[in-house]
Amino acid sequence: MDLLNHDLAHEFPQYLQKMRELKASDPRFASLFVQYDTDNQTIASYEGGVGSISDEDLEKLKKKRLKIKDQIHQILKTR
Repeated sequence: MDLLNHDLAHEFPQYLQKMRELKASDPRFASLFVQYDTDNQTIASYEGGVGSISDEDLEKLKKKRLKIKDQIHQILKTR
């Protein structure tokens, strides 16, 4: 199965430098970044066949990841 890469570098390539700066200077951004990355890796593992999760729980995790991504994007756009 060919899965899309949803890491933040691929999602927001135009903001790479800004993400580096904010991870170092903004604790809230850094926390969101870590949570997104953790959730993204968890989702990729399940989609890759490692472990098991119900479709409903996987969908909830994807929605959580999307909400965090939206928060990150909002910060990137406004700073």
